[in-house]
Amino acid sequence: MADERVEREEAGGHRDADAVSRFVESFAAQLVEAGMQRMPARVFAALLSSDEGAMTSAELGDQLRISPAAVSGAVRYLAQQHMVSREREPGSRRERYRVHSNQWYEALTNRETVLKRWEGALREGVTSLGGDTPAGRRMAETLAFFEFVDGEISAMMERWRVHRATVFGEG
Repeated sequence: MADERVEREEAGGHRDADAVSRFVESFAAQLVEAGMQRMPARVFAALLSSDEGAMTSAELGDQLRISPAAVSGAVRYLAQQHMVSREREPGSRRERYRVHSNQWYEALTNRETVLKRWEGALREGVTSLGGDTPAGRRMAETLAFFEFVDGEISAMMERWRVHRATVFGEG
């Protein structure tokens, strides 16, 4: 069996499907431990590890041994998080789901929008509770933390763009 795999790899550059599957499940488990739901984590890891960075629902279902409904729910979640996009296959009604090389950038940028909304709500909380009350001071400190994080994410994203262009020649 190992000889067959080596011959396949030499003939067409195919990867060991078992090794890919082990990686997908291992990386998905890490994402789950970090707070991502299990099915989106598995679908994301499968897309990330595919050579094209894109797969159809049927391909994902076959590889992960999950139902079309599970794929659909996972992709919906990942699309909302700006981690994958949907695209139509040319000449087909089938959709392909694609992970982009800048998915982490997009995901963090999306979080920045959430932080801005939280900052607005916290500002309102400080005003409503009174900045001189214990609850108001707690709100003000939380607001200051999120403002700090927001500024750090913006600066970090700019440094990443420069670093990415240097390392990968992409802007």
